[in-house]
Amino acid sequence: MAHDTKVWRCGKYELKFDRPRIMGVLNVTPDSFSDGGEHMDTEAAIAYGLKMLDDGADIIDVGGESTRPGFTPVSPDEEARRVLPVIRALAQRGAIVSVDTRHVEVAKAAVRVGASIVNDVTGFTDPKMLDFVTTNNCGVVVMHAGELTAPAHAHTAVQLDTSAAAFVAEKARAAAESAVAARKSRNTKRSLIQPLLPFDELPADIVPEKNDKKKPAKGKDAAAKDAEVSDAAETPSDAPSAEAIGAALAGSAIETTAATVVADTAQPEPDALAAVMARSAHREEAYVSTSQLRRFTMPDSAPIMRRVMGFLSDQARALMQAGVARERICIDPGAGFGKTANEDIIIQRETAKMASLGYPLLCAVSRKRFVGTVSGVADATERDAATFGVCLGAIQAGANIVRVHDVAGFAQFLNGYWAVAKPQPRRAFVALGSNLGRRLDNIRAAKDLIAEIPMTCVSNCSRIYESEPAYEERQEPFANAVIEIRTELAPLILLDQLMEVENKLGRNRTKSARANGPRTLDCDLLWMEGEIHGGDKLRLPHPKLGERDFVLVPLEDLMHDPARFFRYEGVDVKEPEDRVGHIVGELGSL
Repeated sequence: MAHDTKVWRCGKYELKFDRPRIMGVLNVTPDSFSDGGEHMDTEAAIAYGLKMLDDGADIIDVGGESTRPGFTPVSPDEEARRVLPVIRALAQRGAIVSVDTRHVEVAKAAVRVGASIVNDVTGFTDPKMLDFVTTNNCGVVVMHAGELTAPAHAHTAVQLDTSAAAFVAEKARAAAESAVAARKSRNTKRSLIQPLLPFDELPADIVPEKNDKKKPAKGKDAAAKDAEVSDAAETPSDAPSAEAIGAALAGSAIETTAATVVADTAQPEPDALAAVMARSAHREEAYVSTSQLRRFTMPDSAPIMRRVMGFLSDQARALMQAGVARERICIDPGAGFGKTANEDIIIQRETAKMASLGYPLLCAVSRKRFVGTVSGVADATERDAATFGVCLGAIQAGANIVRVHDVAGFAQFLNGYWAVAKPQPRRAFVALGSNLGRRLDNIRAAKDLIAEIPMTCVSNCSRIYESEPAYEERQEPFANAVIEIRTELAPLILLDQLMEVENKLGRNRTKSARANGPRTLDCDLLWMEGEIHGGDKLRLPHPKLGERDFVLVPLEDLMHDPARFFRYEGVDVKEPEDRVGHIVGELGSL
């Protein structure tokens, strides 16, 4: 994972996976299984999204329709009304926003207002959704939703397990599915036929001729009992056929039948996803026995993995054939969607196999039912600790993104683990400025204090320059420099350390301090290798980097052509004459 080369292109952003990325869950719904109704108010939802960004989320996944077991479907208009203002506000703050929707109308509107990712729970099986994502450059999340999702193209089964146990299990599963299908077919046929009537109640024109061999008469109770077991027995030769009875009754029941057909046609078709999730809520666990001795009671992994991996591979190929670049595709096995707890656990254990498909892999297990099953926690809101454990296992096996409700807790958990287990110094630039007190001494002291930050070292320094005041001109000129560092800290953790350096050198943070006014020291995290971040607390790359002459000129001491470098990083770099805070002199070395 520390050197994962996969990238995910999401609109104007490019996510790299030198560390796991955190996707925060923002449900703007009244009925989500763990946080329903908490963020229905638009302003509350925006505030919570910004908080998750400041807590460490890399992506905010905004959903306006709950997909919990037994959910009530929401119209595209209502879903759009819930999510669009939230998506627009978060995107304007520099956030990478994902829209969690299965409606192409909502996806189109969300991308227009700033969403960079379309997370489709049906796996882009809707041709309209497939056509839409080919017309833009947003990232896509292909999810497997159990019985709902069917590949766009038939695939050749991938043999993951050739053992006798797997073969027997697969044959048993196929036989069970065939039996269920046959039973449903018989039930459907019977429902189209009126119940059999005793001969004495049949219309006169179809009463069968009496056979010469007389049989003892049966009462109505006995006749009804015979009718109940008629599925497995042939129709007696002296009994009217089902076709004959149906034809005779058709005349008398034609008006009733017509009315029923009209009524059925008027009813809306049942929502496929809602039906899947309703069945998933009370689906019985099935164990397929085999002839092999087993250490565990888990079903064989091959069947579920063939279904999930086959579907994800097929849909990814369908997207690429339609014109979606491979770098835009992320896959999600869909924990909790139409799967038993055993199957969800198997999928998590086989994370490495799914990661081997070569696409960024999303682990979306937060607070799911199977997490409660293995941890013994019934309340969904209390499953965060267990969620962290499952996510850590997935990360170690190759998952690139984790989707969680408790962003602050998981970011703390991940930062602690990653700092110790995955040494990974990254390049970053920090701008230093001062126009109060002994300016040069302040900047030199700041460099020394930054070098003392844990897991951080100063690798290079620019010269110190004097610049005109920017934004607020009624103040003294600034002394400015840029230092290059190597750090193993997460961006938000490093920012906290830089703010502590400011405090040690007397930075005024009271309400009397002007936003762009005089200061003893100002530390700005400009850029960090492989990091994109939005929110109120931190923006990476720094949103004003491209317009500040007092930053770009010192950067020329540290790299060749910084303007070109940052334009490649997606920064809007202005021409020198259009910048603010122009350099007017040089003050010495740092």
